Amino acid sequence: MIERYTLPEMGRVWSDAHKYELWCKVETLVVEAHAEAGTIPPEVVEPVRNAPPPTPEAVHAIEAVTQHDVIAFLSAWADNTDPREAARYVHFGMTSSDLLDTALALQLVEATDILLGKADALVATLRDHALAHRATLRVGRTHGIHGEPDVWGHRVADFAFALARSRDRLRRARAAVGVMAISGAVGTYSNIDPAVELHVARKLGLEAADVSTQVVMRDGISEWVSALAIMATVCEAIALEVRHGQRTEVRELWEPFGKGQKGSSAMPHKKNPIISERLAGMARIVRAQIVPVLEGIPLWHERDISHSSTERIALPDAAVALDYMLNLTNRLMSGLVVDEARMKANLESTGGLIYTSTVLLELVEAGMSRDDEAYPLVQKAAMETWETGTPFRETLRAHAAAAGLKLDERRLDEVCRPERFVERLGPMFARLASLQ
Repeated sequence: MIERYTLPEMGRVWSDAHKYELWCKVETLVVEAHAEAGTIPPEVVEPVRNAPPPTPEAVHAIEAVTQHDVIAFLSAWADNTDPREAARYVHFGMTSSDLLDTALALQLVEATDILLGKADALVATLRDHALAHRATLRVGRTHGIHGEPDVWGHRVADFAFALARSRDRLRRARAAVGVMAISGAVGTYSNIDPAVELHVARKLGLEAADVSTQVVMRDGISEWVSALAIMATVCEAIALEVRHGQRTEVRELWEPFGKGQKGSSAMPHKKNPIISERLAGMARIVRAQIVPVLEGIPLWHERDISHSSTERIALPDAAVALDYMLNLTNRLMSGLVVDEARMKANLESTGGLIYTSTVLLELVEAGMSRDDEAYPLVQKAAMETWETGTPFRETLRAHAAAAGLKLDERRLDEVCRPERFVERLGPMFARLASLQ
């Protein structure tokens, strides 16, 4: 991921320097386990433990010759080991995937914990925003067309619960990627005792794979990327609602617009939804990683490296992009401007057409058949309102009179109150208030 969208904490997780720190940690634990078992001389443990990780530059210089990243790392680290001969017991009985998959599990867990912390914060922001607007009337839209009265808090509550489910999904995926293996070539433990694997797993807080064939099967990593993509898409759904709400014809919502901010290089009046549009673009990046990572599940026999180049790009990019998105979505919702007066004006802008559903039911309860009498009457009155701008109550009254029906005006006053449509949302808001 380019630097523009990389936040420092997540960027460090995926840096080469941190990767080599984790490689050293894994290899050191293996050395310790071998020494405790008497497989290697105990006096080599301290020199290995004290050897500083090699710099990325040192590793890359050797890799340019060896064309093998793990061998390059081991050689560069050996150069930092005093005495150097102690390094001969590093990687004892292991194969490259033992190191790569175990360290990758640590990176994935670290990245997940950062994402979960930001997801928690965003859930709280969405929850509090929705509760603050539980009585803010607005029109609910279906297919982009005015439907019935609603409240803005209801719409945001849907996002809050969706983000919370996405967070919980990611928590489950954390367990799926917190899996390591140190089982040697083709995964048969031919040159390494399974006890070493269990020792390292326990020390690192990971789970040893039930089975590995030199590599850990990529279904868990695929689950993790899918969880990231779902969360990113929920963030995009929030952004899409804001983008629609900020359109000039709607003008119900405004992204935060800072002092000195410019909306257009040519049109000084512009306040564009750039945060929301950026979120839409970033979500595409996260979703785009699903198929390449899924295709890392089928490998040739016990192991190949066709998944490796994909994961070097896909996993950091997915994590970095979602990290950025969670941060940006929280900023968007924390500073969102809600124009309650404009919401009320839009609610009333169709001359009462938002009440056709409840009027239809009133006519049915008055004794009219639904399909043959009530629906056609209400629809004709509504179409006249669309075409002429005459308030719906007037067109309804005229069409009812033509059908020989006298309307109960006091009853219509009651059923055409916007507050009536949201009276049953109380239990939902109670559930929202307890959302953590």
